[in-house]
Amino acid sequence: MPTSYRQIFYHIVFRTENSEQTLPLEHSEELYRYIWGIVKNHKTRLYRINGMQEHIHILTDLHPTVALAVFIQKIKTASSIWLKQNPNFPCFRGWADGYAALTCSWKDKDVIINYIMNQREHHKKASFIDEYRLLLEASGVKIEERYFP
Repeated sequence: MPTSYRQIFYHIVFRTENSEQTLPLEHSEELYRYIWGIVKNHKTRLYRINGMQEHIHILTDLHPTVALAVFIQKIKTASSIWLKQNPNFPCFRGWADGYAALTCSWKDKDVIINYIMNQREHHKKASFIDEYRLLLEASGVKIEERYFP
């Protein structure tokens, strides 16, 4: 019987408009549960989600029938509408254009899960911009300096 196998892990990172700190940490779990629902509706598994006041990290195993750009657009659009209607996020104005979607291997999965889980500790030492730059460089992505403040 013919069958297809796949494993498509993405470490996705996106930020708020102008990197404004509009995602209060005390309400972040509510946002993450909402995004988890969007992920599940796209036949995709969420391994970890976490972030800070101005950005979110997601580790997911993308289903092959789902286009990456469409998947991220759906997450950002639906969550933006939800955030703007939610009184726990009164300052949220929108997500910034663009994102990082970095592939990773099964071997790296647990390291990335741990990294995402420990965002609050990590950001005691590094800003989002510094973190973002390091993630891109470590993945061999050419950085467009015009998008960095």
